[in-house]
Amino acid sequence: MRAHLCCGDDFTGKVGCFRGVGDRLPRLFVLFGWHGGEWGLIDLGLSRWLGSDLNEKMASHIVGYPRMGPKRELKFALESFWDGKSSAEDLEKVATDLRASIWKQMADTGIKYIPSNTFSYYDQVLDTTAMLGAVPERYSWTGGEIGFSTYFSMARGNATVPAMEMTKWFDTNYHFIVPELGPNTKFSYSSHKAVNEYKEAKALGVDTVPVLIGPVSYLLLSKPAKGVEKSFPLLSLLNSILPVYKEVIAELKAAGATWIQFDEPTLVLDLDSHQLAAFSAAYTELEPALSGLDVLVEIYFADIPSESYKTLASLNSVTAYGFDLIRGAKTIDLVKSAGFPSGKYLFAGVVDGRNIWADDLAASLSTLESLEAIVGKDKLVVSTSCSLMHTAVDLVNETKLDSEIKSWLAFAAQKVVEVNALAKALAGQKDGAYFAANAAAQASRRSSPRVTNEEVQKAAAALKGSDHRRATNVSARLDAQQKKLNLPVLPTTTIGSFPQTVELRRVRREYKANKISEEEYISAIKEEISKVVKIQEELDIDVLVHGEPERNDMVEYFGEQLSGFAFTANGWVQSYGSRCVKPPIIYGDVSRPNPMTVFWSKTAQSMTSRPMKGMLTGPVTILNWSFVRNDQPRFETCYQIALAIKKEVEDLEAAGIQVIQIDEAALREGLPLRKAEHAFYLDWAVHSFRITNCGVQDTTQIHTHMCYSNFNDIIHSIINMDADVITIENSRSDEKLLSVFREGVKYGAGIGPGVYDIHSPRIPSTEEIADRINKMLAVLDTNILWVNPDCGLKTRKYTEVKPALTNMVSAAKLIRTQLASAK
Repeated sequence: MRAHLCCGDDFTGKVGCFRGVGDRLPRLFVLFGWHGGEWGLIDLGLSRWLGSDLNEKMASHIVGYPRMGPKRELKFALESFWDGKSSAEDLEKVATDLRASIWKQMADTGIKYIPSNTFSYYDQVLDTTAMLGAVPERYSWTGGEIGFSTYFSMARGNATVPAMEMTKWFDTNYHFIVPELGPNTKFSYSSHKAVNEYKEAKALGVDTVPVLIGPVSYLLLSKPAKGVEKSFPLLSLLNSILPVYKEVIAELKAAGATWIQFDEPTLVLDLDSHQLAAFSAAYTELEPALSGLDVLVEIYFADIPSESYKTLASLNSVTAYGFDLIRGAKTIDLVKSAGFPSGKYLFAGVVDGRNIWADDLAASLSTLESLEAIVGKDKLVVSTSCSLMHTAVDLVNETKLDSEIKSWLAFAAQKVVEVNALAKALAGQKDGAYFAANAAAQASRRSSPRVTNEEVQKAAAALKGSDHRRATNVSARLDAQQKKLNLPVLPTTTIGSFPQTVELRRVRREYKANKISEEEYISAIKEEISKVVKIQEELDIDVLVHGEPERNDMVEYFGEQLSGFAFTANGWVQSYGSRCVKPPIIYGDVSRPNPMTVFWSKTAQSMTSRPMKGMLTGPVTILNWSFVRNDQPRFETCYQIALAIKKEVEDLEAAGIQVIQIDEAALREGLPLRKAEHAFYLDWAVHSFRITNCGVQDTTQIHTHMCYSNFNDIIHSIINMDADVITIENSRSDEKLLSVFREGVKYGAGIGPGVYDIHSPRIPSTEEIADRINKMLAVLDTNILWVNPDCGLKTRKYTEVKPALTNMVSAAKLIRTQLASAK
């Protein structure tokens, strides 16, 4: 049905209105040109290009969409609810409005296969745990529909029990809540969220594709529950969870669903024959339940191995396959060489769901046309490479970016438009003006003088041929450092940041808005640093931090002072729960024009006689937590960042800072998903870290920090980083890290496995922390062990931080006394 244009004959530039299907009221538009045989409209509610054939849906699909909202509406609603300032109904109202706006946006843009159940109050894997009723016993859940109290206790812990483990979602900066399963886990259909959200969308006139985490990936991403043997075969629970999946499928069919999407991203991993057999068994068992539905299995983040492809192609119950063709470009060759199952759909993920660069539409269209020749014209669907939750929400909200850089970008809302434009082009309705504008932006980026700095490129090229190790081994360095620092056994420290109060955020905001002078800003930050230093001295912490009050984010703060970076005003991306980050955009060669942290570190050190850590973010973490340029290899960009941080390290040392921490929180996160690619990544990532500190004196102590990942498989690379001290997440993962030392790995540098979880408001007791320290001492030498929290304290309140750190220091002193009396 075509829109009725109720303007005069001279349409161009005029304001008019139309009533589309499902619209209760006419909607305003501006006509701005004749394209491809039809009038182009700008919908004033969307500020996006629309063809006049508004209700014709092309073969287009979105894997998932950001949940937080364009202005982080969900974040603020969650935190208000957690603080007791608003009700469950208030939170649900915000969530309902967000879901409706997302579905409407995709429908208005012309997307045919719109996802539902990709919204979450915390995490999609936790949602699946709730759906299956797999609640660990410690939360005292007694059955029935799982509500907010149990759900958020699993996610965040509560006053009496800790949260479930949190770890990285594959190689992204998103964190998921790890299911805890065992032979005694009872499964029952306990959250009807997937069905309720499908019905909710349908009531709005939007027919969606309900999305579920697939049963095999759910089990492969789980861990044995506490008290269960680590060797417990999680896949043995497959037949226990499939009945719940069948119930969900039956309800979705009864509600009118015609498609269902199972996300099975573990298919990109190196799976053995037993694991692959589980996929065959699961979807064979579900086949009767799925009868009458079109079934899409979505795979993302890497290319699919040939054996996994064969397994997937053999599943009779599956009618469509979704592949990531950005990070899994080899899948295209596999489809071409191995063939594609006759009569099945290919959902081609050609629009990047993990980066913010505008798609090269001409290149993507060429890829799609080559696939169309194999799959068939009516069986090819244009899609995103993965969920768009890993990118920012909407470029329309950006006021900070200049017009040139903005023309190179596409956020989630723009990627939806790109997907639809490619689908229309594939169907013979190419928007020439849109494609031409895209080609011009691509050419602008390639030729812009802002992108290239020959001096930086030469300096990075000169790094080849050296491994950039410090001249003295770590044992000798630690001896030299101890003579200078004179630290007690089991020295205590924190990871870097202290709570960022409302007042502190106000000061930074007003300074950026020129509402207060530089002198007023410096005075306020100095006052905050003084407060943090005094608190640590009163607590009797041994190695201090300045609390980072001047920093908005551990990556953005540095990027703002490096060349080659651009920044957004609202480019927020969910990291976990309500926590959002605003990744910088690396668009060009990177260098450091001026010192970045020296002033604040010197200021803080002048306030105390105790060692004050200089706090830096490492090159690999800056890389992995940014939107990185895609026109050169990632390692080249990382080496450039490493050279910039190296200059900062040397300036801190010259300023008298004796302990310098270079955080590499995201080093493990960037590890490729396939083992064959691990060695190359770890070589350049570890090398980049060593570049930063290879020139310092033996007496300068270099720390690094890593958080929330599985480190055991890269422990030798961590040792190879050659840091003097590493602090590392440990408490939330049930001391999983310690197992590697029990297995005989010798670690000679200082190490501080976290003694309590800072992502939970729960305050651990002195006895609990002391017990953790004793577990560490069972596998680590006393003279190398440090005592510290898991991570920085930025997201916590002082009412939580002070008692937790008090107990941490008391525990360290208690163990020191016990060790001394045992001599």
